Amino acid sequence: MRIDKQQIIDLLKSQGEDDHADQAQSELPDQVDPEQHADLLARFGINPTDLLGKIPGLGGFGGQVGAVNRHRHEAGRQ
Repeated sequence: MRIDKQQIIDLLKSQGEDDHADQAQSELPDQVDPEQHADLLARFGINPTDLLGKIPGLGGFGGQVGAVNRHRHEAGRQ
């Protein structure tokens, strides 16, 4: 799975890591593969395994909650 570099930069900024965000802007490719770029992400304090749970829309906790709520809603219609 590839992640847009801007999403990672936004994540870093949201965590108050402006210096890392600036560094990531210049060092990360436009599309980041968490497995392939694990060492590079680690320089910015990002664990590739945790990354999917921290960026909205990439299957993290928020996505699971949405799926559960959608299932409950559909079950209520039957």
